[in-house]
This record gives sequence, C-alpha cells and structure tokens, in this order.
Amino acid sequence: MERECLSVKAIALACAKPGSTAAKRFGSRQHLGKRSRQRGDSRGLVLKKLAHLARGVIVNSYGTATLTLLALIVLSSTAVLGQVVPSGVDTIDLDQQLDIPLNNGLQGEERNQADLLLRLGGQAQRRGFFDKAIANWLQALDIYQRIGDFQAVGLTYEYLGVAYAKLGRYEKSEDALRRRVGLARSQEDFQGQISGLNNLGTVFLQSRNLKAARETFTEALKISRSVNSQQGEGLSLSNLGLVAANEGNYFEAIKRYENALTLRIQTGDPVGEANTRNNLGDAYRAVNNPREASISYQGALRLAQSSLDVSSEFRALRGLAQSYIAREEYLAALNVLEQHMALARKEKNLDEELFSLRFYAHAYQGAGNFLNARNFYEQAIALAGVLGDTQQQALLRNDLAQMIYSP
Repeated sequence: MERECLSVKAIALACAKPGSTAAKRFGSRQHLGKRSRQRGDSRGLVLKKLAHLARGVIVNSYGTATLTLLALIVLSSTAVLGQVVPSGVDTIDLDQQLDIPLNNGLQGEERNQADLLLRLGGQAQRRGFFDKAIANWLQALDIYQRIGDFQAVGLTYEYLGVAYAKLGRYEKSEDALRRRVGLARSQEDFQGQISGLNNLGTVFLQSRNLKAARETFTEALKISRSVNSQQGEGLSLSNLGLVAANEGNYFEAIKRYENALTLRIQTGDPVGEANTRNNLGDAYRAVNNPREASISYQGALRLAQSSLDVSSEFRALRGLAQSYIAREEYLAALNVLEQHMALARKEKNLDEELFSLRFYAHAYQGAGNFLNARNFYEQAIALAGVLGDTQQQALLRNDLAQMIYSP
C-alpha cells in the first residue's frame, strides 16, 4: 500500500510492457528572539549552522498552488502507528516477480484486442484514472473468458482487485482477488496464489481486518515455503510484520522484518528490500529506538535512490528526519529535510512539501531557534490551507501556540 498503500504502479507497468520482466527566512517577532537568546549561548554554534542551512531552502509562493491540486497523489504514508491505511504494505511486483506472459500461445484478433485493453487500462491507472482503468480491464476480462485464456483472466482479476482497493471499494476488491486466487489454485499456479493472497491480505489490512490479513499472509507464507519461493516468502513475512505492527506487537514485527530482509537480500529484490527496511525503521521508532531506526532508513534510502523508487525514497527521508529529531541531531535532520524538500518539489508533491515545512519547524524548535521555527510553522499552516487539510492546520496552529506561549 504509500507503496505506502496498495501498489498498482508495478501492475500498470506490467500492463504497459507485457512480458518484460531552510527556506527563505521571513521577518520575526522580537519576543521570540529574546526567548531564543534566553536559552543561553551553548547552542549558539548549532543555531548559526541551522540558520545557514535555512538559507538554502527556497520557499514557494502558495497563492496559485490550488491549480495543481488535482495532480496530487493524496495517499501518503507516515509511521505505522495509528494509521487507518497502513504504510509499507508489500505487494507482488507483477512485472518483475510473477513473469506471467500475456502472450501464452493463444492468438487471434480477439486476443490482441484484449491485450490492448489491458495495456490501455494500465496507462489510465498510471494517470490516476482508476474508473477508466477498471472499465478497460472489465472489457478485457470478458474477452479472455470468452476465448478461454484463464491465465490472463486471473491476472486481470488481480489488476481489478488492486484498482478497486485504491478506490476504497473493498468488497469488489476482495471478490476480484478471491477469484484470482481460486483460478490460480485450479491451475496449480503457485506464484499466482502467492501474489493473489498477498494482495488479498493487503485489502484486509486496508479495511482493518487484521485477523483475516494475518491468516491470508500466513497461507501465502506456507505456499511460498512449500514451493521454495524465497521471493514469496520474503514478501509474506514482510506483510506479516506489518500486521504485527498494526496490532501494536512491534517486537514481533521487527523479527518478521529482519527475517524478510535476509530473503530479500538473497533474491536481489532492491524495491522489496527498501520497503521492508522502511517498515523496520518504523517499528524501531515505535519502540523508541531512533538509532536503529536511522540505520534502517539509511539502507532504505540508498536502495530507493539506486532503483529510482520515489515512494520508498520519500518514506526513508521522512523516517530519517524524524529519527534524527528524536535523537536531537538537528543539523543532520535539516540536511535530510533539505533532500526531502528538493525531491518533493521535483515531483510537484505538495503533501510532501507540507511534511518538510512541518518538520523544519520541529527541528528549529528543538534546537531553540524559535525565530525560524515560527516561520516554518506559518508556511506549513498556509500550505495546509491550500491543500484543504483542516486537521493538519489545527495541529500546526496548536504547536505554534504552544511554542509561543509556553513558559
């Protein structure tokens, strides 16, 4: 799932390629400057360095940002604790892991039409048009059923299940994925079963049915082990770790993630490994171990950057910044936030920019630089307003008020 939520990006790629395996500093109020100086001179050097870093971040004007809101990806991921849609849910990358050929020997005009519809659905999904993707895939499904191509039928059900889940239509998603699993069983397609069960478990996790999610991922794990599929085993273990984390059993989650990591390293799966390392970092932060969390996020960041996995790169940078703040390593936190802000602007992702502004404020506040902290709080509040995120606005205003008026 934001890969942080249920991933359909890889599925769309499989459709499209069948067979292919801080800121500009604002003016500040004098009473905040006095409070900063009252903290003593022991932080003076740190504050000077923080101020120097601040000059490197250029603040955007948000007056016209509403024009880009429709282009946002709104499902972003944070820590696993207390989420309605948990981050880091792992799904089979159909393009790289299943290797189910669309052209399996059945030829003809109808087959070509169905393959085209499947690819058109993938293109629509990549642009965020899930309803259009579903319409194309339903047409393809009808043709595949008519010509008896059950491999393609199963794969199409999986695409539909993932797309329905993205739209929050969990009953339809569950139905499609159950059909996917049923077809894979009838054909003794073990990779299809592993894929379908992990995506089905993901849907249960999204809808907060943790018991069903655990049972489904456990079944996928058993099948993976029975056919010696290390990729499937690593995938299922990582997802079981996420179930444990969402149940609050973080030490169990850590154990699951570490076991999954061993397998994902062995199978050379950098995208899956980055996702599991991010999950492991989240679990370490949940048990108040920011040092180990930092190590996990650093590993995830290297992998994400080398594999051009932007979603995992955002997660790693977010987790790393929060870990450094928890360790009171504010200079390191600001360096990471500078990277995060640059990536957010490159990707034109205002939700991620909001995260940067918010945690710039936290870092400066922690270091005792209330002048810059206030500036970043005010910028974050303005951007939250542009995004229509009233809850985030309220939290930011409360944080700012506490900083200003606390003794």
